[in-house]
Amino acid sequence: MAKDPIRFLVTGAAGQIGYALVPMIARGAMLGPDQPVIIHMLDIEPAAEALKGVKMELIDAAFPLLKGVVATTDVIEACKGVDIAVMVGGFPRKEGMERKEVMSKNVSIYKAQASALEKHAAPDCKVLVVANPANTNALILKEFAPSFPEKNITCLTRLDHNRALGQISERLNINAGDVKNVIIWGNHSSTQYPDVNHATVDTGNGLKPVRELVGDDCWLNAKFITTVQQRGADIIKARKLSSALSAASAACDHVHDWVLGTPKGTWVSMGVYSDGSYGVPPGIIYSFPVTCEKGEWSIVQG
Repeated sequence: MAKDPIRFLVTGAAGQIGYALVPMIARGAMLGPDQPVIIHMLDIEPAAEALKGVKMELIDAAFPLLKGVVATTDVIEACKGVDIAVMVGGFPRKEGMERKEVMSKNVSIYKAQASALEKHAAPDCKVLVVANPANTNALILKEFAPSFPEKNITCLTRLDHNRALGQISERLNINAGDVKNVIIWGNHSSTQYPDVNHATVDTGNGLKPVRELVGDDCWLNAKFITTVQQRGADIIKARKLSSALSAASAACDHVHDWVLGTPKGTWVSMGVYSDGSYGVPPGIIYSFPVTCEKGEWSIVQG
């Protein structure tokens, strides 16, 4: 029997990440090849024409799973009935700006979006915040949508998690899919801690610890960590633009695993509402190792 379509909201949809993300959703990368979708795209008034162009391209791509597209600059129309919201839109930090200036601008953006989601989204809407500072923006969203369950608001550290997998696989000259259980602790910023102490590689003859296979603690304790921490800045230096394709792909991975579940024996990194685990103060958004089942995440203990 055909499934009912799931409604996705993507904010900042005319931007770089949004432009990379919406075709991935329409193709089934987020929730599988048999899940029809309706995509709601929101952006600001100056981007309205570009947004119209993205809608035209989605129609032109003739995705079989795409059952409808809403392109709007009206936050209430965008949030109506959405099941999953990917918050990509935010005020970008520009040269010479302090973080606190960016934060105050984002507070007003997230206040309006939080209130519209709270009033108009589906009752169990899941929210993924991608726009930086992601952990803080997720907390702002929660603050202004008090009736939203805290378990339904998360932020993206899967990009850092995937970057860590990529670095290990490059170092060992293996497929990234054979590496699992790295951990990103903390904030989606250069203060995060990428941790390989529990990570393993599927060698074809069972699982082996990453530390043992790499055999170079100097690299793992220094260069590996700073490479993952600074990868975003390195990409800006190379592309003159921030990560878009990898961020969109990580957003797909995050939602896919949250909704459909993580494989047995595997955890992933998600920025979630702290419950006090590992001595992290409760009530902040912090990246932990989590497993997911039946649409719920749980922090891996021990």
